[in-house]
Amino acid sequence: MNDAWVVLCKELRDALRDRRTLLVVLLSSVAIGPLVLVLLSTLVAGFEQRAEAREVVVHGIEHAPSLHNFLERQTYRVKPAPSDYEQQLLAGRLGDPVVVITPGFEADLAAARAPLVEVVASSDNKRAQSGAGRTLQLLRAFNQEQATLRLALRGVSPALLEAVQVEARDLAEPAARGAQLTAMVPFFVLMAMVYGALNAALDTTAGERERGSLEPLLSNPGPRVALVLGKWAAVTAVALLIAVLGCLSFLPGQWLLRSDSLAAMFRFGLPEALWFIGLLAPLAGALSALLMAVALRCRSVKEAQANSAVLLMAVSLLPLVTLFSAEGEARWHLWVPALAQVTLMGRVLKGSPPGVADLAVPLLVCLLLTVACVLLLARTLHRRALG
Repeated sequence: MNDAWVVLCKELRDALRDRRTLLVVLLSSVAIGPLVLVLLSTLVAGFEQRAEAREVVVHGIEHAPSLHNFLERQTYRVKPAPSDYEQQLLAGRLGDPVVVITPGFEADLAAARAPLVEVVASSDNKRAQSGAGRTLQLLRAFNQEQATLRLALRGVSPALLEAVQVEARDLAEPAARGAQLTAMVPFFVLMAMVYGALNAALDTTAGERERGSLEPLLSNPGPRVALVLGKWAAVTAVALLIAVLGCLSFLPGQWLLRSDSLAAMFRFGLPEALWFIGLLAPLAGALSALLMAVALRCRSVKEAQANSAVLLMAVSLLPLVTLFSAEGEARWHLWVPALAQVTLMGRVLKGSPPGVADLAVPLLVCLLLTVACVLLLARTLHRRALG
């Protein structure tokens, strides 16, 4: 253990002297929280600003004075659409859907015929597409009002059209609803930790082999396991430092939220940050050992980066399983590294921390993966020293 401690201190000093490593630590961990929250706040604030503006873009509003009157009674302001609204919607320059009214609207309405009204948007234009639902809801409200007036003129109670009374009830807790917006937080923290561990792992294995400094270390009489444990502990420390800074950066980053509704729904305090750190700690050790095992077989840092690309892709794609799974969370998710951590961090955000049984599964998997990779590293270094 004394030999491992000496190697650990040496590797940490080398890592701290490396400006590239320090830059990665600062940019990928300290700035990730404020940056993600600013981008998310800007997106939500844009939606809220367009909703509070209460504007409807209409082409041919002069053909529908009754609809114009209805929109104004709903406190909406009618804006005429530009002549080239289709091109602007396709190009993304127009951020609101366009209501298109054909001539003869009032005549068809008076004759109890259904005039055609189109809501034109583009699925490629996210701003316009987000307002299409609100516009359709407005038009349905106008349709319902006209139907109610027609029935009232004929002495028919409008209540006859409603055979049942339908009400929606949401069983989700406020924390679970807020977690829908903060679901990206675990992914960003995880990827920051992975890339931080990657740089440190490549530098302490393939980097030393490329610089020719690995052979002098192997010539020392100390046990190979101590050398591996020291290097692994240094890489794990760097990865865990990035995870800690990344999680804690979301605490002051909440001061930058521009949306009051988002600030009320975003529940990420010190308890959640500590949960995140505890869940990521075993994964930091496992990924550090796995990246070192991959990089040690390479002759240069460039070759190690190419061989680690498959592992990085797998780690980045595994958390997406929870997004594309229609059945929701499955039991086998806890047996897959990275996916298990993202799943459990999602539970923490929803206000339901995992139990001991759920924590034991990913901890055991990470422990077995770490031990296997450390033994593989020690065996590889032993063979290299004999060769």
